[in-house]
Amino acid sequence: MQFEKKIEIAYADNKAVDALSDSTELSKKIIKQVMAKGAVWLKRGQKTQRIRRADKVLNAGDSLYIYYNSEVLDKQPDNAVLIADEGVYSIWYKPYGMLSQGSKWGDHCTINRWVEQNLQPQRPAFVVHRLDRAATGLIIIAHQKKTAAYFSSLFQSREIEKKYRALVWGNFPEYKMCDADIDDKPARSHVSLLKYDTANNQSLVEVSIETGRKHQIRKHLSVAGFPIVGDRLYGDSNALDDKDLCLTSCYLSFIPPLEAIKKNYTLPVEKLPANHWLINISR
Repeated sequence: MQFEKKIEIAYADNKAVDALSDSTELSKKIIKQVMAKGAVWLKRGQKTQRIRRADKVLNAGDSLYIYYNSEVLDKQPDNAVLIADEGVYSIWYKPYGMLSQGSKWGDHCTINRWVEQNLQPQRPAFVVHRLDRAATGLIIIAHQKKTAAYFSSLFQSREIEKKYRALVWGNFPEYKMCDADIDDKPARSHVSLLKYDTANNQSLVEVSIETGRKHQIRKHLSVAGFPIVGDRLYGDSNALDDKDLCLTSCYLSFIPPLEAIKKNYTLPVEKLPANHWLINISR
């Protein structure tokens, strides 16, 4: 079931859960779950924000918005895994299906919401870069607004080194630089062959990127004639419905805030994808 509804609040002192219950066919129990998952919004004056508290007291003139999509609300990706807690920021392994950003339909599947609910001691969580929903791997979460701004400046000035691994179709060359523009903007990816699976005609490659365009690696490899296995959006005509996108972020390197020495973070061996992706590997 899916619907969205705007509810105008005529009288003060009404609770959000009561107003939603009176205006929808949902039970209060379901409404509380929907609110907890970030699918209810409150507009008060010029400000619109998610609200999660069922007992939130409303003012006359407020507007409530509920965005109900049972398919979205029922989704539950695997748990994120803490790699390093550095106080003002942390490094996490983002699993397949977990989002880097929520929508009006909810934010319970986002990495920042997971971190806010599970990291101890609890802290605010700010996403400073993104991984595709279908991709896995390392992601930085900031815990202060000034730390988030610091990392944003590092990304803009290309001072964060990022490496990815991908499984692609075909016998990839030893090295290839991909520089096709993306959305009319310059983009550059460096791709090196790690191993080739002769039986399946698939190559394990390592990718480093100089720019961070949307779907950059997926688009560059597709344009080069080596689409990523499982990438139904960019050219894997052999993709199976139950096959995840074979792309993972495996390495981050940068100078942390208030420090002078560069730190490196590598995906733990048990999270590296080669053993899951490839069976018969040869060079």
